[in-house]
Amino acid sequence: MTTASLSLSHWINGEQVAADRPAESLNPSDVREVVARTPQGGAAEVDAAVTAARAAFPAWSEASPEVRSDVLDRAGTLLMERREAVGELLSREEGKTLAEGIGETARAARILKYFAGGFANAFG
Repeated sequence: MTTASLSLSHWINGEQVAADRPAESLNPSDVREVVARTPQGGAAEVDAAVTAARAAFPAWSEASPEVRSDVLDRAGTLLMERREAVGELLSREEGKTLAEGIGETARAARILKYFAGGFANAFG
């Protein structure tokens, strides 16, 4: 298993955004291991995210079922392709076995693809 720590940031309005208050996510199976360093957002980050979401809403709400289906399908494909790496990270962050982490990731990918098919079938 990889034990490198991730350094994460917020993603708001298509840009990485740092925050002044850092936090650490520890591996519950080995609390000496820092899984990730994350920013704790405050009011400014929340306000920026809400503003960005409101600005994006009209385009997304008018997106065709085909576009929405394609987005969900692509997300499912990418997650399935990365299931081992994401599953490893999940197992480190939550103290799960590696098999559980990979299985949970694969299941999430299948759920995304299922709903992508639902959009395609419901409106196709």
